[in-house]
Amino acid sequence: MSKSIFKLTAIAVSLVAFVLPTAALSASKPVTSAEVTGSMPDKLSVSNANVFNRLLKKVNDPNAAPDKDGIHDTANEGTHALQAPKVAYEGLPTTEFGNHIDWVQALNSGKLDPRYDREDPEVEPFVMDLDIVRPVKASVPDVVFPHKPHTQWLHCSNCHPKIFIPQRNTNQINMSAILLGKKCGVCHGKVAFPPTTKSCKKCHSKPKDADWTPPLSNATVKNPWR
Repeated sequence: MSKSIFKLTAIAVSLVAFVLPTAALSASKPVTSAEVTGSMPDKLSVSNANVFNRLLKKVNDPNAAPDKDGIHDTANEGTHALQAPKVAYEGLPTTEFGNHIDWVQALNSGKLDPRYDREDPEVEPFVMDLDIVRPVKASVPDVVFPHKPHTQWLHCSNCHPKIFIPQRNTNQINMSAILLGKKCGVCHGKVAFPPTTKSCKKCHSKPKDADWTPPLSNATVKNPWR
C-alpha cells in the first residue's frame, strides 16, 4: 500500500511540475513569435513568409495618390509633385481589372498615343500584329498572346531575349512563375493587369477543339495501365 501511495505522490509532483509553467504562461502576457522560435533550430524558423500568390493580394485602392499608395517615397519631394492617377485617368475607358483602365481600348480609340522614343517624338513604333497561341495541356482554354498591343507600348527589347527567347518551343511558362513575378509576371501584376480569377479569360481566350482530349504522359504511353 505504501509503495502505491509513493507512486501516486511521484505522479502528482510530476503533473504539478508540468501544469504550473503552462498556467503561469496563460496568466502572463502573450508569448511572442520571437520567444517561441528563439530556442528552435534555424530550419524551423518561420520568419520568412512564403511570397507565393503575392500578386493575388487585394488592393484597397489601385489608383491611390503617389503619397498614399505605399510604393512611392513620401520623404521625396518629387512624390508630391506627381499627378494623382484618378486625375490623369479621367476620360479613359474603364474595365474591372487591375487599375480599372482598359489600356488597349484607350490605344485603339486614339485616346492615348505613346511616345516610342524617349528623345525623338517623331519615331514611329514598330508594331507587330502577330498573335501567338500557346496550347495548354489542362482543360482550360489555350493562351493567345497578342503582340500588337504590347508592341504599341514597348520596344521588342523589353521582352526579348532576356525574358522570352524568340524561338519556338524554348520558353517554359506556367502560372507559378507568373505569380512569382517571372515571365509574364514581370509586368502583369505590377504595371499591367494582374493575374486573378477574374482576368483568366483575358489570356486563356482560345477554347479547346470539340474533339480535344487530355494528352497522355510518356509514362502512360510506355506503360499503359489497364
